[in-house]
Amino acid sequence: MEQPDPLRPSLPDTVKTTKTDTTRTATGQVKIDTVIVKKAVVHVFRYRFTADGTITAGNVDRALLQLTSSIDYRLSNYFRLSSNPSFVYGKQNGILAEREYFGDLRTTYRGERRLYYLAFGSYERSNLRQINHRLTAAAGAGYKLLDRKRAYISLTDVILSESTDFTELNDISIVRNSARLFGEYSFDNDRIKLTHTAFYQPALGRYNVRWNASLSVQLKVTEVVSLRSTLANAYESLVVPGRQNNDLRFTIGLTYERK
Repeated sequence: MEQPDPLRPSLPDTVKTTKTDTTRTATGQVKIDTVIVKKAVVHVFRYRFTADGTITAGNVDRALLQLTSSIDYRLSNYFRLSSNPSFVYGKQNGILAEREYFGDLRTTYRGERRLYYLAFGSYERSNLRQINHRLTAAAGAGYKLLDRKRAYISLTDVILSESTDFTELNDISIVRNSARLFGEYSFDNDRIKLTHTAFYQPALGRYNVRWNASLSVQLKVTEVVSLRSTLANAYESLVVPGRQNNDLRFTIGLTYERK
């Protein structure tokens, strides 16, 4: 299952301002004192919630509901916590096809800098891929390739430990290298937003590859509500018998976001 795209990192926690005091000494000389004032840490809580899906009826009856969210909390000048939980539920001709759970918790160190560090853990369960449980833990670094008001691109690379309990296959525990390219762009005074996320996760020491990518277009309807459409693709080289390696999903729905 693809990981939902995260919220773009917010602005630095503190702002330095310079205060200059001018006084005269007893001899009439001008004395200038410069003091750097550092404002207190601002604890920022931001979140986004998206509900989308598709419904078809006729020769093929299909219902798909997808709930995703992004939560971001700034703890201090150095640390930030974030999470991207999601749930997908789908039926095909009355038969359960998809029931996907994903939850994670990640921390970012020095996220306001161009080079930053991150660590995270996640839990996944998938009826689509017949995965009872999948646990991952990872740590690595990220680099901001572009950081502007209306354009942001980052590249992260982590070493990831993964343990998967399949319904039919033998359980596996492997180590992966996980690279992620994330970009976000806004147009028309932030009325239109384009977001893309791509992961490439090969196993170390054996052939076992996962990759997924998503592209989202978001059109603001009100200050907090947007219309959002997402095209996502996920691939795994190792799947249980009778399952396809590749899954493509297109959804459209509404997003509620507060910053």
